[in-house]
Amino acid sequence: MTAMEKIRNGLVVSCQALEEEPLHGPMLMAGMARAAKLGGAVGIRTNGVQEVEVCRSITGLPVIGIQKVVAEGSLCITPTFEHAQALVRAGAEIVAVDVRQTRTFGDPLAELLPRIRTELGVQVMADCATAEDAAKAAAIGVDMVSSTFGFTQDRFGICPDFALLEKMLQGSVPVVAEGGFWTPEQVEKAFFLGVWSVVVGSAVTRPLEITKRFCQALPRQS
Repeated sequence: MTAMEKIRNGLVVSCQALEEEPLHGPMLMAGMARAAKLGGAVGIRTNGVQEVEVCRSITGLPVIGIQKVVAEGSLCITPTFEHAQALVRAGAEIVAVDVRQTRTFGDPLAELLPRIRTELGVQVMADCATAEDAAKAAAIGVDMVSSTFGFTQDRFGICPDFALLEKMLQGSVPVVAEGGFWTPEQVEKAFFLGVWSVVVGSAVTRPLEITKRFCQALPRQS
């Protein structure tokens, strides 16, 4: 059974923390991943070679590996083949790649995506912001597309863009719902629409962001 098949109809938990956050670091993320597995998660998404290695080791679950890189004033996920190669060596069975048409650096997608699939022998998830991103990635060749960068916003923060998911589901490859999922009801709705799996991150593994959302619901002080 492939990693992609193992995560079908299940919850993937994104175990990540920014460098300035209290829970940053591979061992803390490993603990988060272990807790996610005990709670029923079928896969882990994490950022960085060390994080991939420890999360894979401690859970035995399929790991979606990413490498966030900031350059030229913008963020790109797994921008080069070398980044993908390091993630696979660490144990990633799926590699997520930023396929936004607005990405400002990195290997050309037409070269990068097929190289990861053929030379590294793993499945590729295309991290998208729009339905157009997903369609172009599918045309190049990927195993699944994700709504990673596609979300809306309410007064508490980001939330899922279900209209985007519906558009992406009209394409030719499986769709993973990701981006702004904070409630079980939102997860239910995504599966009702027909997604392959759902990735939940901040709502599970980032207490700083969770606390912020609750504090935003407090009465305004004059």
